[in-house]
Amino acid sequence: MLARKYLPWYFAGLVAALSMSPLAQAGDAVAQQDEIVLKSGSKILGTVTGSRDGVVTIDTDFAGTLSIDLDKIESLHTGNPVLIQLSDSTVVPEQPLRIEDDMLVLDTDSGTGESLALSDLLLVNPEPWELGQGYKWSGLVSLAMSMQRGNTDTDELDYNLESKWRSKQDRYTLRYNGESDKVNGQTTVQKWYGQGKYDYFFDGPVYGGIQGSAEHDKFTDLDLRYLIGPFIGRQFYEKPIFTFSGDIGMSYVNEDYIVAEDDEYAAANWSLNASSNYLGGDSRLYFDNRGIWSMEDTSDYIVNTTLGLAFPLLWSLEAAAELLLDYDSGAVEGVDKLDQTYRFRVGYTW
Repeated sequence: MLARKYLPWYFAGLVAALSMSPLAQAGDAVAQQDEIVLKSGSKILGTVTGSRDGVVTIDTDFAGTLSIDLDKIESLHTGNPVLIQLSDSTVVPEQPLRIEDDMLVLDTDSGTGESLALSDLLLVNPEPWELGQGYKWSGLVSLAMSMQRGNTDTDELDYNLESKWRSKQDRYTLRYNGESDKVNGQTTVQKWYGQGKYDYFFDGPVYGGIQGSAEHDKFTDLDLRYLIGPFIGRQFYEKPIFTFSGDIGMSYVNEDYIVAEDDEYAAANWSLNASSNYLGGDSRLYFDNRGIWSMEDTSDYIVNTTLGLAFPLLWSLEAAAELLLDYDSGAVEGVDKLDQTYRFRVGYTW
């Protein structure tokens, strides 16, 4: 009789103990995982960390972080709420992310789901600056050094610094790079270039701003060249597979030479910037081109081009192989118009 009296309490305790066991907790963890079902029939469990540029990222226990194109997804359900931003800049209050039958399903106050095209999904878990809150700071600092000892003593040092502050409305950019080379104790290359640029984004992909730059190249007789002026530009493409932007403007240019006669003139100036992750592995192909074209002497122009391939190393280190082409049609007598530099650099990114 006594055993029967306490039997219900025994079973209650057993159920409680089982619910606290590692096996039960593991089952709860699986239940809380987000689920993606691909159109191929494969199922992926993990934690959805974000979505942008038509790609969903999910952290998994079996394969690390995976990137999945939205058009390959049959259905998606997250166990926890996420922040959703639509293509019209609407921010949806935090709720689980649901994709069903190629449609984005949003919860409404009425309790019924509202279906939207997947193209209306801009971002999942956007960064604060993408919501108009402050700035995102990114940058790169790198060095390329070489030393040779023997019949000829050669020392080479290349340095590069780039820093950007980006908000939803505008962007500040600072660049500074230079090169200093010595052969048998004698300086053979001594040059540097610095630029400051401000971009203001209008509605859509068009932006405008103002820039200033200065440069020095002792062994081309250039003591100092500086320019300042406004520009207007356009972000033509902005996806990881291919980004491309360009701007054009007018500027005042002043050139001080060490020996040759100084000059100043009005000029048109431009810049083109492109990059792509087409090669995969977090590598980056990039192309940067900028130029100055005198409006007073149309045969006088300067074109600087950089072609490069960058790839990540450990932590936030990056290595890159670059080809630099600097062409000056108005180079002073005795100086080559085209200067070519092949460079391998290692830098830190943030």
